[in-house]
Amino acid sequence: MNLVALAQRIGRLRKERQLTLQQIADLTGLTKSMLSKIENFRITPSLQSLGSIAAALGVTTAELLDGLDDKPSVVVLKERERLLMRRDYPQSSLIYQALAHTRPNKLMEPFIVEVPVGSMKRAPLSHEGEEFFIVLQGNIDYEYNDKLFHLQEGDAVYADGNTKHRLVNTGALPAKALIVFAKQ
Repeated sequence: MNLVALAQRIGRLRKERQLTLQQIADLTGLTKSMLSKIENFRITPSLQSLGSIAAALGVTTAELLDGLDDKPSVVVLKERERLLMRRDYPQSSLIYQALAHTRPNKLMEPFIVEVPVGSMKRAPLSHEGEEFFIVLQGNIDYEYNDKLFHLQEGDAVYADGNTKHRLVNTGALPAKALIVFAKQ
């Protein structure tokens, strides 16, 4: 199942219905923080939570999940079709451009990440799976556990996601990286 598409669908439906995270929290019994993490694909909701969220959004669980298991053999995404999102907002000012959000049920999740000047996640975070990234523009400091790597255009990193890490732009210009998350 395409969990990123599920997270995006939940967020889109909530916004279409002009509901706040707090209103959904009140309706579901889940915390606002947990709902934010679900919408930002930081955690995957349990089936029970998914049912509660669907009911709060006025759809069935089947409608919420419809089409998320489809797997076309090829998906072409035009630049104008990229989906802009923020993960871990407001703890992070990074802007993600989803490059394969229309392909459900995938093993990799590619993004272009914009790292504004002076921006960073307030605290390093970890996630399941592995990640690869290459700096496309500017300079990025990559904090990985207790190590600091100074990266410039063309430098690449392949790392386990389960170790706390973050990207920091200490330069004078915005930076961009192509990042690919892979599931285990």
